[in-house]
Amino acid sequence: MSNPSILILAGDGIGPEVMDEVKKIMGWFDAKRGLKFDLSEGLVGGAAYDAHGTPLTDETMAKAQEVDAVLLGAVGGPKYDDLDFSVKPERGLLRLRKEMDLFANLRPAQCFDALADFSSLKKELVSGLDIMIVRELTSGSYFGEPRGIFEENGERVGINTQRYTESEIDRVARSAFELARKRDNRLCSVEKANVMESGILWREVVSKIGAEDYPDVELSHMYADNCAMQLVRTPKQFDVIVTDNLFGDILSDCAAMLTGSLGMLPSASLGVPMENGRPKAMYEPVHGSAPDISGQGLANPSACVLSFAMALRYSFDQGAEADRLEAAVEQVLADGTRTADLMQAAGGKPASTSEMGDAIVKALEASL
Repeated sequence: MSNPSILILAGDGIGPEVMDEVKKIMGWFDAKRGLKFDLSEGLVGGAAYDAHGTPLTDETMAKAQEVDAVLLGAVGGPKYDDLDFSVKPERGLLRLRKEMDLFANLRPAQCFDALADFSSLKKELVSGLDIMIVRELTSGSYFGEPRGIFEENGERVGINTQRYTESEIDRVARSAFELARKRDNRLCSVEKANVMESGILWREVVSKIGAEDYPDVELSHMYADNCAMQLVRTPKQFDVIVTDNLFGDILSDCAAMLTGSLGMLPSASLGVPMENGRPKAMYEPVHGSAPDISGQGLANPSACVLSFAMALRYSFDQGAEADRLEAAVEQVLADGTRTADLMQAAGGKPASTSEMGDAIVKALEASL
């Protein structure tokens, strides 16, 4: 039986640095836990454009379709701002999501106890916070047609179309209901049904699924603007949130900052099952490429490490090992080890990117 396969796309900026720490941790799981992965690597984003004139080659796209999971670092940077829209680094990421049909983006927002004082909100509002946002990822205003910049009545007009089919809403909603069942049995569906027809359809479809197939899950509805306000008012009222592509992009970044740093937040993008029964999947940290600190050993690898933990759980049926890795990260934070993004927290011990990775490996070793 062959080993599970992973395609590593480190990308731009701090992507290669944080990915090096994940490789270090993969090596530990291989040596100490017998978890072996067939690894391959490719280019995406600006790195791919520099080498091939495109943010994602057809060959890399084909490889992503073949493997059990893709692990991505980050893409983009000011260096590429003047490129044509069609070859900007982010187009490579969007192509991966679209062609792999990764329709459900899981973004947990968890506040570790050691970082509760680091949040911009009061400690009592975020201590123990554990939210999961499920964002629809392959439709909505980022992909809808017509789109573009056009000439109309003597002036330019920018157009993006918010478009959803019932089936697109149905499948992401079912993913969210299933997650809610495994957590606290509560799901909040978020849209703008008061002013958008796509929101009306969204609410109707989610409500029908809940009533017919998930009557045990407590379903509520909220407008997106109110949800943004509630996230910074009383965030622990939420458990699982399901929403569309645009609102999910905004709300998940808002929720991420409740935890104190984007450097701590992982994500998983899941799609339809492959022949082996595993869903097509891509895992990536929520943070960007941070070119201003690239190459300086200042990046926090935790989000990328925790993204690998999500891969262990959702792609490789290694829930216990995912728990082990997440506990190791939490232990390192509890011990006071801090990368630059977390040094505002009182009593932190400064650590470089590689030192943070070493500390996580040490905590993993102590878990045996």
